Amino acid sequence: MLTPPFLKAGDKVGIVCTARKIDRDELDEGIAMLKSCDLVPVLGKTIGAADDQFGGDDKLRAADLQDMLDNEEIRAVWCARGGYGTVRIIDWINFYKFVKYPKWIIGYSDITVLHSQIHKLGFETIHAVMPVGISKNTALAKQTLENAWFGRPLHYTVPASPLNRMGEARAQLVGGNISILYSLCGSSSSIDTDNKILFLEDLDEYLYHVDRMMVNLKRNGMLRNLKGLIVGGLTKMHDNSVPFGKTAEEIVFDAVSEYEYPVCFDFPAGHLDDNRALIFGRDISFVVNERGAKVYFEEPEMQ
Repeated sequence: MLTPPFLKAGDKVGIVCTARKIDRDELDEGIAMLKSCDLVPVLGKTIGAADDQFGGDDKLRAADLQDMLDNEEIRAVWCARGGYGTVRIIDWINFYKFVKYPKWIIGYSDITVLHSQIHKLGFETIHAVMPVGISKNTALAKQTLENAWFGRPLHYTVPASPLNRMGEARAQLVGGNISILYSLCGSSSSIDTDNKILFLEDLDEYLYHVDRMMVNLKRNGMLRNLKGLIVGGLTKMHDNSVPFGKTAEEIVFDAVSEYEYPVCFDFPAGHLDDNRALIFGRDISFVVNERGAKVYFEEPEMQ
């Protein structure tokens, strides 16, 4: 995997809405963060636009993202928020110029669509906090995003969780939101997880549907040949009047119980206030033992 150029003072960062709509005043904290890093925010035409729940219609959202990808002055694209909608425009995006002049794509949740598509092109991306609601994120979550886009080291130590499975691995980190990975199965955006370490997180799902998605990932071979599994926030899950019988964490563990690779739960990333930055496509050293888990990001391969 190739690493886009790290940001430096004075660089321009585009903010676009590829999914759910957002008002300009919801970006104040994110814009302030960019300015505090001596970066220059550039707002896309989708900011403040609306088409039902989307940040403008599909044509506008695709054109806005395309403009940010093609503009050589824009050194990173920070997606304003998630929700739903990125998959509706992904097939309209031309990555020809991006491949020649790569830049960081930043976001999580619905932005898993972009992470997956760009992973298949051979470039790293950043799974991290987005401008909307960033005032609720911890200082450490925001600091790790700065560390990622400026090329500083990223190392994490996580306390032990009862469902952890011990072991060690070194491989490329991929993944994102379970619902999005599930929805991409069978499409040209679906990622190859063989011999990689998979990260998973999700929000606001019924437990039976978590099981349905994990069974589908398993049937598609996405869990069989992993080097490791890192499970982040499984947040605000729901149950039916007839209980499913397992927690979301137990459902995920059940889906991988027959395999032998290391598994870590309760990693601080996903729909959490403490949403630490991850670099997808980067090799990591992953160790799970009785004390907890360690994730060390390796030195990058520069473009």
